[in-house]
Amino acid sequence: MAFKDLLDQMLTAGKDLTAQGTALAEKHANLPPAGPERDAMLGNLGKGALAGGALVALLGTGAGRKLTGTAAALGGLGMLGKVAFDAFKTWQSDQGHAVDPGTPIHSLPNAQAEGRSQALFKAMIAAAKADGHIDDAERAAIQSGISDLGLDDDMRLMMEAELAKPLDIADVAAGADSPEAAAELYLASLFVIDTANPAENDYLDKLAQALNIQPALAEQLRARAEAA
Repeated sequence: MAFKDLLDQMLTAGKDLTAQGTALAEKHANLPPAGPERDAMLGNLGKGALAGGALVALLGTGAGRKLTGTAAALGGLGMLGKVAFDAFKTWQSDQGHAVDPGTPIHSLPNAQAEGRSQALFKAMIAAAKADGHIDDAERAAIQSGISDLGLDDDMRLMMEAELAKPLDIADVAAGADSPEAAAELYLASLFVIDTANPAENDYLDKLAQALNIQPALAEQLRARAEAA
C-alpha cells in the first residue's frame, strides 16, 4: 500500500469515527490486548476500522485530544488539500498580489503525493509531541495501532522512527516545497493540536513562522478548517 493511501484512509476513517461519537473514539483509543474482545470491538467499526483506530492512537486522546472539530472537518487528503488551497487563494486575493501556490496533494503525481503524505505525517507526529505528553503508555498505544495495520517493514520503521525523534520544527517545515504544501502542513498540525493548550498554541505559532505563513493566512486556514 502506498503511504498516501494509508494516510488518506486514516483521515477518512477518523472522520467516520467522529460521526459515531466521541465516546466511541475514546473507547477505541484504549483497545484491549489481542483476543476476542479486541476483534469484536474492531469489527463493530466496519470498513476502515484499523486505520481509524491507529489515527485515534496517533492523536493521543489520553492527552486530551479528541476526534472533533477540525479532525472531523478535514476528512481525507483531498479535503485537506482543498481547504488549504482555497484558504491560500482567498488570502492572496485579500493581499492584492498573485503568487503561484503550488499543487494540492490530491492533484500531485503519485511519487510527489507520496512524499507530501510522508511530510504531512511527520507534521502530525511533531504536533502530537508539542505538549510533551506522549508518554510511554501513549507511545505503546500508537505502536500497537501501527502494528495492527500490517504494514511492510520500511513503512512501519519510518513511522516508528518519527515517533522516536526529538521535536524539530525546522525538520517539519523542510517538508514544504510550495506555499500550498506549507498550508497543508499547518493544517495537518492544527488537526492534532489542542488549541486550548498554551504550549501547543505556541508550537503552532512557531511552525507558522518556520513555514512563512503570515498571521492573516493562518487565521484563514483555521477559519476554513472549522467551517468545512
